Amino acid sequence: MNEVLLSRIEDAGLNASAPPQQRWLDGWLVRLSPGKAKRARCINAVAPGRRALDDKLAACAALYREARLPMLVRITPFTQPATLDADLDARSFATIDDTRVMVLPAMAAGAVPGLPTGLDWRALPPDEFAQVVGALRASPPGERAAHAERLAAAPVAGCGFGLWRDAEWLACGQFVREGDLVGLYDIVTHPAHRQQGWAKLLCERLLALAANEGGRVGYLQVDGDNQAARRIYQRLGFADAFAYHYRQAPPGH
Repeated sequence: MNEVLLSRIEDAGLNASAPPQQRWLDGWLVRLSPGKAKRARCINAVAPGRRALDDKLAACAALYREARLPMLVRITPFTQPATLDADLDARSFATIDDTRVMVLPAMAAGAVPGLPTGLDWRALPPDEFAQVVGALRASPPGERAAHAERLAAAPVAGCGFGLWRDAEWLACGQFVREGDLVGLYDIVTHPAHRQQGWAKLLCERLLALAANEGGRVGYLQVDGDNQAARRIYQRLGFADAFAYHYRQAPPGH
């Protein structure tokens, strides 16, 4: 797949997940959100920088201790320098959370899929969307609040929606469109209603709405071992484009 397109998708993903608690440190985008999403509370090494690696790691470790968060470094095909993964391995940083970025290369505008009888489609403002996601995930209040804060402060606004039936949420999700790139985020199905086609229907409607706004390329991020979700996305036309993982600092770092 075109490397320029994948680089644009990486940039769009960073913009879509930007929390207010972030800062630059010698080519590193250091994120310190207290929420659940690791991409909002990790280091993204997007430029080589000039400081010595151990000096930068020590500076970041102090920031994460102050924020009371584990220190994570996100490793992608775009990480700079390219040796950072091996450098962190040599310093006993553990590898966790293999994640796949999947891409839908050709979205087309058209009719939005209909809804079965008795099903309601509801738009959700950021605060309410964070609460619905948190309820479906059984997230603690602090994570829900951090999620809402991040959505409200994001440089690229998302559009959240949910499927509602018989006084309960079946599934919810959002799309974030930046130009012709469309990211799907926070796709969650109620535990009691999984494997009934709700996530697929939700995504089909999100993609159709985004395509009608000018979206042409879709992307999403999913755990590498979440085979059930990956099968749904494959049926929608998504395919693996690249992988990333995190390096977690050893205890006491």
